[in-house]
Amino acid sequence: MRAIQVREFGGPEVLTLEEVPEPVAGPGEVVVEMAAADVIYLDTLLRAGWGGEFFPRGLPHVPGHGGAGRVAAVGEGVDAGWVGRRVVARTSTGYAEKIVAAVEDVIEIPDALGFGEAAAMTHDGVTALMLARDGRIAEGEWVLVTAAAGGAGSLLVQLARDAGARVVAAARGERKLALARELGAEAVVDYSLEGWQRRVREATGGAGADLVFDGVGGDLGRAAFEAVATGGRFVTYGTAGGTFTEIDPQTAERRRVRVHNALAAGPPDRADVREVLTRALALAAQGRIRPAIGATYPLERARDAHLALAERTTVGKSLLLV
Repeated sequence: MRAIQVREFGGPEVLTLEEVPEPVAGPGEVVVEMAAADVIYLDTLLRAGWGGEFFPRGLPHVPGHGGAGRVAAVGEGVDAGWVGRRVVARTSTGYAEKIVAAVEDVIEIPDALGFGEAAAMTHDGVTALMLARDGRIAEGEWVLVTAAAGGAGSLLVQLARDAGARVVAAARGERKLALARELGAEAVVDYSLEGWQRRVREATGGAGADLVFDGVGGDLGRAAFEAVATGGRFVTYGTAGGTFTEIDPQTAERRRVRVHNALAAGPPDRADVREVLTRALALAAQGRIRPAIGATYPLERARDAHLALAERTTVGKSLLLV
């Protein structure tokens, strides 16, 4: 079968399409014939060699973290009734025509969703719903979402809107801001402009946002913290800015801001992930949220998908179509 291989860490050019042996399902596993592979920003970091202490990857390896397809075979101890079902699978691989996943990490796709929509929810749907839970979005409050045109950010805009909150969306460039407006943001701010955090405060009547979701990290994350209202909440989860957002505890205490670093909390419980992903797929099937799929690429163009993410030109979610 065809699969993308990483034989050395580096830039997008290290992603090469190769012929590799087809996977075989072991006990408790299934083989999924992929239709769409999920592409997330973390994939680009791991390809470059970042985060080996958290996400160990040997060489060579097939990058990715799962996606959507149809079960082609099952291993020992797995109900044969899975064969032929449309599923999403979360794994430590994905950029391939077929992948193996533990049956516990496979969820059937609702009839109302296509493979692309389901694949787009595989990780960003889980991330967004868990962050929304951590942030405790309340009706009528102001919520700032940074990286609002990204996979998780675009879903957070919709979840906040669905909860009755008023959303300020921050992103870079008019194309991304237009998407945020379309998804329900009441106000939009371009965070490539100096002093953008002050514009957030102006949009919220001067007080600042009751809740901030920081999907960028680094300097932009620290600027987003300045837009939190006194007594508000700050939920950070992004590293697209190059580093985590570190907030001085004394500053947070003085402003009575509750800071939650979702990345520092460690990997979520497997059963929790399954429950949250099932709910995310259901919300998408009901039309309450929808993944903003902005770019799709054939498998052999994986390097183009990574390059677009690195250059911040992708609007919405990226997928590889297999």
